[in-house]
Amino acid sequence: MTAPQVQMFGLKKSAATRAAERFFKERRVKVHFVDLGVKPIAKGELARFMQKFGLNALLDLEGKAYERSNLAYLRTTEEGIIARVIETPELLRLPLVRGGKVLTVGEDKEGWARMLEE
Repeated sequence: MTAPQVQMFGLKKSAATRAAERFFKERRVKVHFVDLGVKPIAKGELARFMQKFGLNALLDLEGKAYERSNLAYLRTTEEGIIARVIETPELLRLPLVRGGKVLTVGEDKEGWARMLEE
């Protein structure tokens, strides 16, 4: 049996991302971490999360970045929002985690635990 592993998209300075990293490390799960501050999320990867949760569920509507972006007031297409999210990952509810067929958004310990059951 192979050791469990997850792919995590987040920012080093995000408390929720650090919490997820700690959760998986404590359970000896290999984490492939993609720092969105260094490398933007691929459109296809973002699309995978959007299909499951919808774009609005991925946005951190309470976050300062969302407030500063004025996205709530801009008339823009979904494509426009996606472009903004790719250049400003702080707009997302981080971390985005994928383990097997399970995807999670934000701090979701139940979802993370489900990844380990697969």
